[in-house]
Amino acid sequence: MAGAGAGPVDHIGETAFEVFGHRRLRPGQREAVQALLDGHDVLLIEPTGAGKSLAYQLPGVILAGPTVVVSPLLALQKDQMDSLTVHGRQTRAGRLSSAEGKRDREQTLQAMDRGELEFLFLAPEQLANDDVRSRVTALRPSLLAVDEAHCVSSWGHDFRPDYAQLGSLLDDLTPPGGDRPRLVAMTATAASPVRDDIVERLAMRKPRVIVGGTARENIRLSVQREVEECDQQKAVLDAVTELTGPGIVYLRTRRATEDCAAELTARGIRARAYHAGLPRKARDAAQEDFQAGDVEVMVATSAFGMGVDKADIRFVLHGQAPESPDAYYQEVGRAGRDQQPAVARLFYRPEDLALARFFTAPVPRPGDVEKVVAALAASPDTEPSRAELVEVTGLGPRTLGRILNLMLELEPDDGGESEVDRVIARAEAYRSLQRSRIERMRAYAETRGCRRQFLLRYFGESDPSRCGDCDTCRDGSAAEEEAQEAAAIPSPFRVEEAVEHEAFGAGRVMSLDGEEITVVFDGSGYRTLHLPTVLEQELLRSSAG
Repeated sequence: MAGAGAGPVDHIGETAFEVFGHRRLRPGQREAVQALLDGHDVLLIEPTGAGKSLAYQLPGVILAGPTVVVSPLLALQKDQMDSLTVHGRQTRAGRLSSAEGKRDREQTLQAMDRGELEFLFLAPEQLANDDVRSRVTALRPSLLAVDEAHCVSSWGHDFRPDYAQLGSLLDDLTPPGGDRPRLVAMTATAASPVRDDIVERLAMRKPRVIVGGTARENIRLSVQREVEECDQQKAVLDAVTELTGPGIVYLRTRRATEDCAAELTARGIRARAYHAGLPRKARDAAQEDFQAGDVEVMVATSAFGMGVDKADIRFVLHGQAPESPDAYYQEVGRAGRDQQPAVARLFYRPEDLALARFFTAPVPRPGDVEKVVAALAASPDTEPSRAELVEVTGLGPRTLGRILNLMLELEPDDGGESEVDRVIARAEAYRSLQRSRIERMRAYAETRGCRRQFLLRYFGESDPSRCGDCDTCRDGSAAEEEAQEAAAIPSPFRVEEAVEHEAFGAGRVMSLDGEEITVVFDGSGYRTLHLPTVLEQELLRSSAG
C-alpha cells in the first residue's frame, strides 16, 4: 500500500485490519493517524501498552516513501519489527543499533542504499555516525517517528543528549525546495512543560498534541511510611512475600537489588536482580526469563522497564521514593497493562529524598568550562573527539560529558553573556528543576489528598476526581482534604494559565489545591506558593494581562 497517498478516514480502518489485523482503533490512534495524513506533526501521549506504535505503522504503510523510527529500546524495536512482518503482508524493515553484528549491519545499509526498506529502526546514538546520517538522509523518508519523546526535553526526567541530534536531522531530511517529512513523537508521560519543550525542540509544524487517558484506574496507589532504614527493607520483603503474581521492586542501588533478590530467593521466591552494572547478556537473559514467567519478581534499579511488554505485572513496589513524579508514574504504569487490578506501593522515608536532593547534578566549575570552550575554539574547522578533549582539558569523561551536554542546551548567543556564564546559568537552572521535582515527589508521598488526583494534576489535568481506591481515599483523609479545599478562598488563576512572578519570572499554573497554588517556572522549576499570600501581596499576575 506504500505510495497510495493520504486516503479518506475509512481507509485508515481498512488498512489497520488488512495489514495489521486490528478490527478497531482507539480514539487516540485514529486521531493521530488522521492528523499525520492531513499534514500535521503529532505529539501523542498515551499510556504504555495503549498501542502507540500504530500511530507510525499505519501512516508508514499508507504514505509514499520509507519511515524512520528513532527509539532507544532495542528489545522493543525487535518486537515492532516482528509485528510488521507477521500480519497481512511482508513489510521490509531494517535496524541499525549496537545489537547488530557487522554482517547484519552491512546488509541493512545496502538495503537502505538500494531503496528497499519501508521501515528503518534507529537507536539515537547512531545519529552521531556521519555515514549513517548521510545514508538516512538519502532515504528521503516521508515520516519520522520518535519514540520515548520525553528524552528530547531537558525538562523530561530522562533527558538523553543523543536525542539533541533530532532537530538537525529533520533539517537534513528536508531536500532543497522540498517537503520536510511528517513527524510523530510518542511518549507515555509528559507534563505540560515537557510537551511544550518537545514541540519546540523538534520544531513541529502545525502540531497536534493528543493526550490519551493518563489515569490508570486499575492500579491501587499507596504509600507506607517508615522510620528506620532496616524497617523499610523488611517491609519491602514482607510485601513481596504477601503479594501474588509477577512484580517489580525498584531500589536505588545495585547492591540493594542484589541483596534483596538473594533474600527473596531464600524465601522461596524466584527473583532476579537487574541493573546497568550487569553484562548485557545477563540483563537480556533476566528480562527474557521475567517475560516468560520463569522469574516471578524483578528487583531492579531504574535501568529496568523501558520496553518491557508484559501485561500481567500485578505489583510495582518502590523501596525508596524516585526523584520525580514523572519517573514514578512511568514506572508504576508498568503494572496492570491487562487492565486487571494491580498494586503500586511506595515505601517512604523523608531521608531518602534529602539524599537525592544532595546528589542532584552538580554545577561545573567555571575553570573547567573555560578549558572546554578553549579546546573547542582551538579547532574551529574540525570537531575534536571526546577522547581528544579529555586529553587536552585534563577533565574526566563524566565531567567533560556533562559540560558538552550543557553546551548543546544553550540558546543561540545574543552577544550578552560569555559562553562560560551561560553554561553555568544553564546548569544552575537544571539543578533547580531537579530539586523542585524532588519536592513534588515529597509532596506526593506526604499528601493527605487522593494520590491519583495528585498525579493527574501534576500532569496537567485541570479537575480530576478522587479515585476512591488509594490509601488516602480508603482511610477517609482524602475526603477531608477535599472538603478543606472546597472551603478555601477561590483562586483567580486557572490550571495551565501563563503567569509572571516578580522573582521567579514566567511560569504556568500546574495545580490549585485549596490554599496552595503550584506553578512551574521556566528558570527554577516547580514552586508551591501560599495562595492567600500570593493574592495579598500580588506576587503573581496573569501573562494575558
